[in-house]
Amino acid sequence: MTSPVGSRPIVVGVDADAPASPALAWAADEAVRRGLPLRLVHAVPPTGRNVRGFDEGQYRVALHEAGEAALGEARLAIEERYSGLDVSVVLADGQPGQVLCRRAANAEMIVLGSRGLSRLEEILSTYSVTVPVTAQATCPVVVVRETEHTAQDPLFLVVGVDGSGGSAAAIDHAFDSAERRGAELHAVWVWHAPTILPIDKETALQEIRRQLHAATAGRTALHPDVRVTHHVVTGHPVEELAKASEHALALIVGRRGHGGFTGLRLGSVPHGLLRRAICPLVTVPAESE
Repeated sequence: MTSPVGSRPIVVGVDADAPASPALAWAADEAVRRGLPLRLVHAVPPTGRNVRGFDEGQYRVALHEAGEAALGEARLAIEERYSGLDVSVVLADGQPGQVLCRRAANAEMIVLGSRGLSRLEEILSTYSVTVPVTAQATCPVVVVRETEHTAQDPLFLVVGVDGSGGSAAAIDHAFDSAERRGAELHAVWVWHAPTILPIDKETALQEIRRQLHAATAGRTALHPDVRVTHHVVTGHPVEELAKASEHALALIVGRRGHGGFTGLRLGSVPHGLLRRAICPLVTVPAESE
C-alpha cells in the first residue's frame, strides 16, 4: 500500500509501557482509510537527575533501548494488521509533548493514547501529553482511550457545534470523516442557559436551531451521501456532548481557547472532554490558527 509522494503522515505516539494500544490500531485504520503513511513516534525525555551514584549515560541508553523495543513491537503489530501499510518509526530526544507538537507541522493528524492522569497531572506533569499536544498542535489531535464502537447500527459520529471558528473547522472534518466511514453525522449544539439574565428560552432555542442548520448547510452539498441529524440540548456542554457520543465512532470538537497556558488555550469544553469522552475525541484547531 504505497502512499503518494509528499503525503502528510498520520503520526501516533508510542508509549514504552503499552506499544500495541487502541490508539495505535485506530491510527493504522485511519491511515488506511485516508491512503496516508503512518509514522510511529517515541520520545525519550531528559532525565534531569543529579544524584550521587546515578549514571545518566547508562540510564539514557536504557531509555533509548526501551524506546526502540516499543517502536519495534508497535511496528510488528501494525504489519500483522496491514501488511502493505507504509510505516516508519522515529525515536527522538525531548519532552513527548514538545516532540509531537513539532511533528504536527507536517502531519495530517496526531493520534494519542491516554495515561489516565489526574486533571492537575495532565497540566503540570512531565508525563502529560494529551493536554499540551491537543492545545498546541497545528493539526487535528485524536485521543483514543479504548477500542472504538463499531458495533453500533447505524454507525455515527458526533460533532459539537457552537458557532465559533473552531466549530466550523470541526464541522468540515466531521463531514469528511463521516463520508470516509459511511457513517451518519449527529450535529449537536449544547445551550448552557444563563442563570442571571432574563431570557425567553423558546426564542433562544429557536435561534440556535436556525444557526445549527445554517452551520451545516453548505457541507451537505459537498457531502450528499452523509446523513445529518441536528440536535439542540440544554445543559453543560461537556456532560451533554459526552452523553451524546457514548456510542459514537468519534466525537469531534473545535479548539477555541486563547493564551499560552495550555489548559486555557485548549478551551474548557475540549479540556473537560479529554477526561469524560469514552469514544475517540478529535480536537480540530480553527483555520485561523
